[in-house]
Amino acid sequence: MITYNPKSWLKLVFSFRKSDTTRILLIPIISMAVFTTLIAYIEINYLKDVAYLKNLMTIYTLIGFVISMLLVFRTNTAYDRWWEGRRKWGELINESRNIAIKLSHLIKDKDEHNFYNRMLPNFAFALKTHLQNGVNNWSELDLTAEELQELKSKEHVPAHIVKMIYQKIYELKAIQQISEIDFLVLDKQLKTLMEICGACERIKKTPIPYSYSMFLKKFILIYVVTIPIALVPLLGYVASAIATFIFYILMSIEIIAEEIEDPFGGDDNDLPTDVIAMNIKKSVHELLN
Repeated sequence: MITYNPKSWLKLVFSFRKSDTTRILLIPIISMAVFTTLIAYIEINYLKDVAYLKNLMTIYTLIGFVISMLLVFRTNTAYDRWWEGRRKWGELINESRNIAIKLSHLIKDKDEHNFYNRMLPNFAFALKTHLQNGVNNWSELDLTAEELQELKSKEHVPAHIVKMIYQKIYELKAIQQISEIDFLVLDKQLKTLMEICGACERIKKTPIPYSYSMFLKKFILIYVVTIPIALVPLLGYVASAIATFIFYILMSIEIIAEEIEDPFGGDDNDLPTDVIAMNIKKSVHELLN
């Protein structure tokens, strides 16, 4: 995720990054400009006497309103997914700190402290990579050789890390180092970690329906390709530039929505899960050391 100053708007206007839609759409924009210029040429030179073409602008105004409503719904849906992902990672920070605070007072053994000091941040880092391409960067996880060997054989690494934490807490309950009430509280918080994981998986694995996405793309393309027919009688060749600019605006909104509807990747507009996981690690180490 890009960190920026929202008040420095002039710098933002002239900033071009890899994720900027102008770069992504450069070739389609050029293609659209050429195509709409060709349509304008044909209409000006061969169809200028067709009377009904001069009355199409009203129809395209109505169609443009429909597209704008569809894009508003599309953008809001994508942003809701992005914001829900951020809320879940905010919950993960809070729950990790709460568990660390409780364990710091309940457990006095240094080795036990070291175990939770490693495993709570391990869950955050494992969840981060699990939501991307699966856990493949084992160097981020602080594991013993035995733990590493065990987890490498598992498909759902975050779940098995919680299982290892739960097993340790159950052993402490069995030898009565923690009370039944403390165990139930910790049990509930470990359950919350897995609920956060499940919610993030739901966001990632449930994209917008295919038919809706395809319909919107086709609708935008047909609208932009044909709108010069309505604009040329009013504006001449300038209609080509306006149609290309409309294409840029509408497709940029669609691309941004596509990017933020999966907020756990590595794109510029995705959530800073690396930073959040590192903050969890710092907080847990401070509380348990």
